Amino acid sequence: MSVDMMLEIQALYTRYADLIDEGPLSQWPALFVEDATYKIVTRENLARGWQLALMSCDSRGAIEDRVYAIENLSMTIPRRYRHLISGFSAAPQGDAWNVAANFAVFETIEGQPTTSFAAGRYKDVVVREGGALKFKEKISICDAASIKNSLVFPL
Repeated sequence: MSVDMMLEIQALYTRYADLIDEGPLSQWPALFVEDATYKIVTRENLARGWQLALMSCDSRGAIEDRVYAIENLSMTIPRRYRHLISGFSAAPQGDAWNVAANFAVFETIEGQPTTSFAAGRYKDVVVREGGALKFKEKISICDAASIKNSLVFPL
């Protein structure tokens, strides 16, 4: 894989984190192809072969619905998230790339100290659509068996 391709993949992940952390979240679904899959699962559930997901969207339309709910229906204490993504690996597979990366997400609830919210590994499939890289499949695998607060925002 070329250095340019790896930089382009990293730029996709940077944009992904920026849209969740800084917004506008309404632009986040555009990073996915129409028939994309987005899931948040725990490492424990995967190890046991359980299909249970903490969050599951089976299309960009479902991802857009999640964003609409976050922006218009959620009633939560104001908070901010900060993503750290590292340890990228990518391997071509036909017209797609299998990409893995570590993630850590920190949460700051208004008036409280920043805490670790979730950590784990992304296992994704990235494709080129209309000249841009997009997610075909995005799986966030959390190291912990549970998340301490409600999971509203994507990881």
